[in-house]
Amino acid sequence: MSGTFMGYARPDGSAGIRNHLLVLPSVVCASDTAMRIALQLNGAVCVTHQHGCAQLPSDAAQTKRTLVGFGANPNVAACIVVGLGCETTQAGDVAGEIARMTAKPVVSLVIQEQGGTLDTTARGVRIGREMLAEMSLLRREEQPISKLILGLECGGSDAWSGLSANPAVGNASDRLIRAGGTSILSETQEMIGAEHLLVTRATGPEVAERLFAAVRRAEAGALADGVDIRLANPTPGNRQGGLTTLEEKLLGCISKAGVDAPLLEVLDYAERPTRRGLIFMDTPGHDIESITGMVAGGAQAIFFTTGRGTCTGCPIAPVIKVCSNTPTFEHMRDNMDVDAGPIIAGTKTIEELGGELFDEMLRVCAGKSTKSEDLGYGSFAINRIGPTQ
Repeated sequence: MSGTFMGYARPDGSAGIRNHLLVLPSVVCASDTAMRIALQLNGAVCVTHQHGCAQLPSDAAQTKRTLVGFGANPNVAACIVVGLGCETTQAGDVAGEIARMTAKPVVSLVIQEQGGTLDTTARGVRIGREMLAEMSLLRREEQPISKLILGLECGGSDAWSGLSANPAVGNASDRLIRAGGTSILSETQEMIGAEHLLVTRATGPEVAERLFAAVRRAEAGALADGVDIRLANPTPGNRQGGLTTLEEKLLGCISKAGVDAPLLEVLDYAERPTRRGLIFMDTPGHDIESITGMVAGGAQAIFFTTGRGTCTGCPIAPVIKVCSNTPTFEHMRDNMDVDAGPIIAGTKTIEELGGELFDEMLRVCAGKSTKSEDLGYGSFAINRIGPTQ
């Protein structure tokens, strides 16, 4: 088993598997200008969102933490933060925090200070060209696998997911952790009823209680709205794929955590791990919000299992789609990366496919593109806690 991967060394000691220039709006009002800057910079990526102002303090803090985390992700070599000027989440604060955490090149532009959107766009393009020229000199180097953080996600699950794709990803996760890396399990709603299985692997009572508390919050959130969470989960597509209860779905979901790694830490949404190994992040079951939180927490790559099929990507991190069954893999070949159907057919074991997934992850780390990257798909969504003010 390889103990290294090929990545870009960053000033803070981390290592990226991609080399992006990120153009990041601090507030929805600056999204159009940020996008116009990125469109004129070959190789730049931009994320747009609806947040950054008129939020309760808890939401404002979570929005800032997510934006800072995205800019600080090792896959980002340099960042331009664009703000309007009167918003809650100030561009200068976001850029300053990214620079403090990572020492990477970061610049903030404020539309109201620059004299409007046209002048802001022109200056952003000039700065971006200089950043891209410097970034082009960076080369991949051998990096210890201890610097690799993998996000674990499932979406569009079916009855096969918990029997093939999810446990195979769990096996690959166990391999990564044994080699010194980190895996993040997510989707708190899909722990409800199975949290007792994961908590047996907690390294102490504090970790166990944080997991229980996250599950209680997820349950309380649904009850506060006077609804049964089972009306939304499993989804109609899950049911069409053969999943009949939330319990069936969550038992499959939890198998992405493998079988033997101890649970070291429970994180808030978009929070960075402080330990290496198996981590749980308190995210919603919503695929894109969950991936956004894990990448903001430092994940450089995502394993995404699916049975029904999904086209989701991430703007700055490669998403490796693992399909639970061969018919869906063939039907959606343009969007799927790995077929886990041979496990169902009995031609491969979970251990064998887990080894193949681990090797595929290393190839992606070294630069192999995923299907979502080939198609230019990259979705971004920040989890919302409360109402708009």
